[in-house]
Amino acid sequence: MSDNVGRKTLRPLVHFARSVFGTNGLFQKITETNAKLDTLASQLGGYGSKLAASAEERATAPVTKMEAAAALLRRDVATYADLTGEPPPVLEPAVHGGGSRLCRQGDFATDAFRYWIGRTHWPLAMHRKLWEWFFIADVLWSRGVLRPGNRGLGFGVGTEPLTALFAAHDCRIVATDLDPESTRASQMGWIQTNQHATEMSSLHYPLICPLEKLAERVVFRPVDMNAIPADLTDFDFNWSSCSFEHLGSLRQGIEFVVRSIECLRPGGIAVHTTEFNLTSNTSTFESKDLSLYRRRDIEELIAALEARGHTVEPMDWDRGNGIADRYVDLPPYNAPMHLRLRLAEFDCTSIGLIVHAKT
Repeated sequence: MSDNVGRKTLRPLVHFARSVFGTNGLFQKITETNAKLDTLASQLGGYGSKLAASAEERATAPVTKMEAAAALLRRDVATYADLTGEPPPVLEPAVHGGGSRLCRQGDFATDAFRYWIGRTHWPLAMHRKLWEWFFIADVLWSRGVLRPGNRGLGFGVGTEPLTALFAAHDCRIVATDLDPESTRASQMGWIQTNQHATEMSSLHYPLICPLEKLAERVVFRPVDMNAIPADLTDFDFNWSSCSFEHLGSLRQGIEFVVRSIECLRPGGIAVHTTEFNLTSNTSTFESKDLSLYRRRDIEELIAALEARGHTVEPMDWDRGNGIADRYVDLPPYNAPMHLRLRLAEFDCTSIGLIVHAKT
């Protein structure tokens, strides 16, 4: 076997990996695997002439070696553990401390992320939906509103675990979702895909909150986010997780967020996440079922809130530069890394907004 040929063939891949990923754990794993393959080649070197019947057969060895490294690269890029490590579970609340921001890989390696996703009993993964749950829970905990007796209002809660999580903190929750009898709930496919809450059983996560405690602390109520009832007021906090982009237009989503602050007591906190257009600040996708918010749309929303005397925690527009920050999931969206995805011709991610009602 010609191990020198194998090394020369693999060298461009190694240089490419270093240029893209730097000298982090991924590159180290590729390097270690390359060394193991070198060792194996050396051990088999004495038998190379006997095993290889021709120069053509010997030439297949470098290809196999490069393919092995490439396969490792593909696998490692896609796993949570390889990007963040596998520390022991976090058993006590850890505060992230960040403000309004975009979903990015760095948050996934924090103790705060591991703690809050651990509390939901979902497996750790590089998925933006988990980031949204973490973002909302971490903000409410670190701002001191997840306290016994505090009142919370959830919009478009679907079957997410946050309602049960907040009830487990002894908060009093009004969980809302679109009336299951409405045409829009069926047309959007939420009922068919079990993403829509229709009653208390939809909100039950027994590992998070026992059913008896959930029933005691949570009330479910059908609510159209485009027409919030006037009696939903004086809450300590409210939230929505990627819901207001489905309200019919960019304008309707903005109007919802502004209206949601009126449901809070003075000084109450609202935490909302939505779809953010990473590709363009001029063109975007807008339809009655889904709208992608550009930076200028979010800035318009912030201006509208501040004009009414509310305070929006400063937005961090940093998109991150990690491997998962640069990977874009494509239809049918089944990649293990799902921080960014392609919708129409636009790449998008989640964005989180933190609003304090005027005092």
